[in-house]
Amino acid sequence: MPVRKGAPALLSAGTLCAALLLTGCASPTAPAPAPAPARTTAPASGDSRPHPAPPAAGANRLASAPVPVPRLPGVGPDTQALVPDGSTQALVVTGATEDSNTSTATLYRRDPARGWIEAAGPWRAHNALQGWTSDHTAGDLRSPIGVFRIGDAGGRLPDPGTRLPYDEDELFDISGTGFLGEPLEGSFDHVIAIDYNRVPGRSPLDKERPLGEEKGGGVWIHVDHGGPTQACIALDQEALRELLRALDPAAEPVVVMGPVRELAE
Repeated sequence: MPVRKGAPALLSAGTLCAALLLTGCASPTAPAPAPAPARTTAPASGDSRPHPAPPAAGANRLASAPVPVPRLPGVGPDTQALVPDGSTQALVVTGATEDSNTSTATLYRRDPARGWIEAAGPWRAHNALQGWTSDHTAGDLRSPIGVFRIGDAGGRLPDPGTRLPYDEDELFDISGTGFLGEPLEGSFDHVIAIDYNRVPGRSPLDKERPLGEEKGGGVWIHVDHGGPTQACIALDQEALRELLRALDPAAEPVVVMGPVRELAE
């Protein structure tokens, strides 16, 4: 970015003398030039007396223009730096503490003039049974902390109207019970794959793990079954459908997830 430099604070002796000669110091008898008249405007009534000119409209617009919010609400500079420059949608999922398994999810969009503003939610959510971790491993029962892209969806039920690629497949069926004894049936009616240890652009059912099996995988946003998850984020079915319809691949959406304290860093 170019830097605008101010005028030098001091003039050399030769420059100063030249300036004095040019301003008439060598001709003491010459009259000083009259000051330029102030800019005036005449009123519509025909009054020809001088009136001050109105302030520039451009200056008024600059003074009243809203200042964009530089960061997502509740997100600190270190976490915000992980959000890609091209992302204009972000689902922020926050837990109260590192060990909490309930959380709040809010979708934000980035407005050119207003910065990050709330677009949908907030919604109640569940995360992993043991809370959160910045070093997720398979079976630790914690959700990974971080900023991850979200761009692939699917489910047992038909596409509810999302713009994301959607894989409808009976393999999203699930049975059994959760940690609180609640039935898991229907949990994968709709899912959004979180790009943690997966290959983007594939069905959420894809099992390739670029970081290795020990780092876990299959971390989704899915339908809430009423209790904590293995590692996923779970939303009420209607909230998840609303989220699916709101997400736009052109906005390069991400999920920003973790406990409040870590995300504020």
